[in-house]
Amino acid sequence: MSGQWPQRALLVTGKGGVGKTALSAALACAQAKAGHRVLVAEIGSDEDEPSPLIRALGGSRPRDGGLRPILPGLEAVRLTPQTGQQGFFRDTLRVKLLVDAAMRLSAIRRFLSAAPAFNELGVLYQLFQMMREKRPDGQPRFERLVVDTPATGHALALTQLPEIVLKLIPTGPIGAATGAGLGALRDPRRTACIVVTLPEVLPVTEALELVEGFERRETAVREIWVNRVPGDPFEGRPEAGQAARALFASEGAMWGARTLARIERSRAAIELLRSQSPRPLRLLPEHLREGPALVDALAEELSRDTSGDLVASPSGD
Repeated sequence: MSGQWPQRALLVTGKGGVGKTALSAALACAQAKAGHRVLVAEIGSDEDEPSPLIRALGGSRPRDGGLRPILPGLEAVRLTPQTGQQGFFRDTLRVKLLVDAAMRLSAIRRFLSAAPAFNELGVLYQLFQMMREKRPDGQPRFERLVVDTPATGHALALTQLPEIVLKLIPTGPIGAATGAGLGALRDPRRTACIVVTLPEVLPVTEALELVEGFERRETAVREIWVNRVPGDPFEGRPEAGQAARALFASEGAMWGARTLARIERSRAAIELLRSQSPRPLRLLPEHLREGPALVDALAEELSRDTSGDLVASPSGD
């Protein structure tokens, strides 16, 4: 892993339970502390539902569903279908009062929620709006966008959506807006994915399938992150590890045997990743903390990374 992070938007994805929300929060914190203007976003169906991302960051949900300041240079937001759909129709139909009135009607909201692809379209359009926002000096409002995406299947659907919409509506304002969004998703200079997995064979296999799915949709995968890698007390001391294995084999079940077996499974899963994917791997150690304390520990881990990929200072942009 060399060079610097050229993309403005990183989509953090993976199977449920791999820790992608904590890692999204940690990546955003590390970027903000490195001097970038950062927006970290989660995708939800309702602005009023609890926010795992804001909870991980130690903040409270904004009452209006808008941006939430977290740290200097870091804001958080929830991307919802309704907010994105409203912005989409405002921009494409150019009749703000009519759109706002229509979106307040429950029948219209139910129709848009049930219509194929409209939920995902709203979420993607809101993300693209955030990418386009400017400051008074003309510079991007956010230099970096980190998106905590839903579980595997939803993430793939998001990246496939613009192509589907373009086939149905290739021209006009909707086609133009969708085409611009598809261009952003497929431009590896602007957008890339980070696939998060655990050091076990089944999650690793699913991660490899996810990487393949993104590649079929021409969406770049920047790295694979292996989260919660257990520490190996015998690292650099192979003779000690061999002695421990021999002891467990001769004495049967003992305290520590299960831990050693988990370490060996972790090592095998990581080797499987290395053999099956050319993508760079980032190994993140297991932590016993939770909530904001876990996010702080992971952010420190990312900030210490010697590759400099993801936490380069703004002068390196």
